[in-house]
Amino acid sequence: MIQLPLSIKRYLKISLLNLLVVAAIGVILRYKIAFSLPIVDQKHLLHGHSHFAFAGWISQALMSLMLYYLYQQNNSLDFKKYRWAVYGNLVTAYGMLISFAVEGYGAYSILFSTLSICFGYFFAIVFWRDLNRLQLKNPVQLWFKASLLFNALSSIGAFALAIMMGARIIHQNWYLAAEYFYLHFQYNGWFFFSCMGLFSSLLINLVPHKKLYLCFYLFAGAMLPAYFLSALWMQIPIWVYVIVIAAAIAQVIGWIIVIGVLKNHWGTLKTIFTGIGRGLLLLSAIALSIKLLLQLGSTLPAFSTLAFGFRPIVIGYLHLVLLGVISLFILGFLFLTDTLLINRITTIGAFLFTTGIIINEFFLMLQGITAMSYISIPFINLYLLAMACVMLVGIAAILISQYKYFKK
Repeated sequence: MIQLPLSIKRYLKISLLNLLVVAAIGVILRYKIAFSLPIVDQKHLLHGHSHFAFAGWISQALMSLMLYYLYQQNNSLDFKKYRWAVYGNLVTAYGMLISFAVEGYGAYSILFSTLSICFGYFFAIVFWRDLNRLQLKNPVQLWFKASLLFNALSSIGAFALAIMMGARIIHQNWYLAAEYFYLHFQYNGWFFFSCMGLFSSLLINLVPHKKLYLCFYLFAGAMLPAYFLSALWMQIPIWVYVIVIAAAIAQVIGWIIVIGVLKNHWGTLKTIFTGIGRGLLLLSAIALSIKLLLQLGSTLPAFSTLAFGFRPIVIGYLHLVLLGVISLFILGFLFLTDTLLINRITTIGAFLFTTGIIINEFFLMLQGITAMSYISIPFINLYLLAMACVMLVGIAAILISQYKYFKK
């Protein structure tokens, strides 16, 4: 086991506990769709669920793992200063969960959302400065710095949504543009670039840096125009459309370069990619490959119209990224780096959680495809509820397996 500072170990424990909360709320939401639950406002709880998943699970885990990287590079740095950012993010995450569930978009939910963004700014400034203090410069730091920038940039969409909801000035196109702006720079920016930074940290001493730099520049250069992949329903000039297609192609090429690096150096890399961690990272890579191909396919007008016209497909795509790509990567990274215990209960938990994600994604996509023909699948909501329960049991098992480790 890696000997981590008590603070970072605590941050990771909190992150996994928050994932359990996310899974539990997912079960409630699925139950509400399948059965009657008048006490729950579906729309309000859904907002709380998504905001908490972003801040309480993904952002909390990424902050913790980025601090883990920093500790590996220079353990003499002062890590106490990060308490404000990490615990501030935690408090605001629960604040958003409760306030959105109770009132939807309102004074308190907007307040907690704003504070969450401010703590994100604080983390970015402090972490950026500590990265600059490191003597060795490499592509890992570029991925991390870009992720921090994109996290800050995503707040423009969040503030725009808050202003529109607070002032009750809702224009559908503006609302969607702001929502997708926020989601794009969270999913494809902050989340993805942080994960690529962590992934690159595993490769940095084993593969040539040149390919890793090239991959970074391809994804970073495509980031801004790729936003319009989520906004092809808008009337955009033809030259912008061409740039959007080029951005989608650039991302696929960047990912192919990563796969090539792994293939060419697998003899060396297979010594660190082992066990549960390797399996989870492989599934995450498959999910990412599907995501990038779907993005490329969405540049076809007919495909784009179908994709954005049916809510189950949109939900399926978002879950593909959040669960299939990001969540599986984070768990895989934790196991791969021995920052979590691996035992029989862990293995069972990881299997259940992963199985739940895969089957859940299958049902969501099936629901979306059949919706195009206005065909209803019998008991589909019960199947989705069952998979939400399977994921909940899986993450609970993983947490139980870590009890003794986190107790120390």
